[in-house]
Amino acid sequence: MSEHTVSEAGAAFAERLFLQVLGGMETLAVYVGDRLGLYRALADSPLTVDELSAQTGMHPRYAREWLEQQAVSGVLTVDDSDAERRFALPPAYAEVLTDPQSLAYTTPFARMLMASASRMPDLLRSYREGGGVGWSEFGADARDAQGDANRPWFERELGPALASVPSVHEMISRPGARLADVGCGHGWSTIALARAYPSATVQGIDVDEPSLVAAREHAAGIDSVSFHLSDGAALTAGEELFDACFVFEALHDMPRPVEVLSAMRQALRPEGAVIVVDEAIADAFAADGDEVERIMYAYSLFLCLPDSMSTPGSVATGTVMRASTLEGYARDAGFSGVEVLPIEGFAAFRFYRLTP
Repeated sequence: MSEHTVSEAGAAFAERLFLQVLGGMETLAVYVGDRLGLYRALADSPLTVDELSAQTGMHPRYAREWLEQQAVSGVLTVDDSDAERRFALPPAYAEVLTDPQSLAYTTPFARMLMASASRMPDLLRSYREGGGVGWSEFGADARDAQGDANRPWFERELGPALASVPSVHEMISRPGARLADVGCGHGWSTIALARAYPSATVQGIDVDEPSLVAAREHAAGIDSVSFHLSDGAALTAGEELFDACFVFEALHDMPRPVEVLSAMRQALRPEGAVIVVDEAIADAFAADGDEVERIMYAYSLFLCLPDSMSTPGSVATGTVMRASTLEGYARDAGFSGVEVLPIEGFAAFRFYRLTP
């Protein structure tokens, strides 16, 4: 065999890697279309190069290149029947790319990719030296992506999901119930709780001030919602205990999850509940993990683990927080264990209730 001959396995892997690079580059083009409003313009009607340029302010030469790239990649269709070529965004694709209330809305994930790539020099330094990159350093792309990706699920599905578990539903339906949403981010989970349970008051708590600014804007006019800049570990009962404390896709990011869970337990009414919603991953590591496992490890490597490790003394959980890890945290915080609630099909999330 020639020293330059590539094995069949090597050739197959090279093709796989090429396709992954292609997918990454095409995802960056999706980011351009999202951030410059190109998809939103095309969702209204087919456009020529000059029309897209005029509506969005994009330079005509770049507009032509982007439109042709999107057509070649199979996102846009092309009509050459007129003197000027028109590009169209199919309605089914427009929902995925432009509708923030659709469960199929996927564009935010392109922003998440861009947010992590933009900090690569800092990430490489952290990989070598330890430490990390804090959430605020990933900027608006990461904050917006996190909020926008979860928004439709919280707005459309959270109320019905909780209502399907009678023991939880009855507890937080009582008149005057007090709920805490720790790590609330853009506040869509807080708002969804308030809308699903209008007799309750809901406090959203987060350590990221820009996220809370957005959350307050989103919740304008909802009197039962308030937001507070605070570490979840500082959660106190105050003059009144909470009926339930929620953590939506945030516990794995926290540098001191046991302290946070312990604070929640102390702030609860005796019959109250702590509900942790986190990634629905496998119970144990396996090298043949599915796509959910793969994307969660990617998020962990480039976002969640560096964020957690940016705090000295962090337990460094990472996105791939398995059930056994959560149960260990719960027991260390004074709970007797963890049960999985019978809620399925809610994005890639699993609902846990910590047992007293």
